Amino acid sequence: MKKPTDVELEILQVLWQHGPSTVRFVNDELNKLRDTETGYTTTLKMLQLMTEKGLTDRDTSTRTHIYHAVITQEDTQKTLVNRLVDTAFGGSAKKLVMQALGNKKTSKKELEEIKKMIDDLEKGGETS
Repeated sequence: MKKPTDVELEILQVLWQHGPSTVRFVNDELNKLRDTETGYTTTLKMLQLMTEKGLTDRDTSTRTHIYHAVITQEDTQKTLVNRLVDTAFGGSAKKLVMQALGNKKTSKKELEEIKKMIDDLEKGGETS
């Protein structure tokens, strides 16, 4: 899988959250998230490039093209985290977790959920 750029990830987030969408809808959602406005044609060009890269596809059966993500959010997250662990943390998941937990933004509830996930992994089960 090709690594999406930051802008491509923003677009994919819109498609993952809302499902298949028009360029206008994606552009409007991006502009809600940003301080600076992105033009419609810029969003259209990005979606066209993402389709060429195999990140998105489009339904051209109607006048208004509908774009959808080809890659899943879960697969993308796994790929990006694996690359991050390998390149920034020397392959150490422990270093990644310690850095993430050290940012003081982790709630007590999140810590409890993480502990449960670790317990489940140690028991050989699936995490939820």
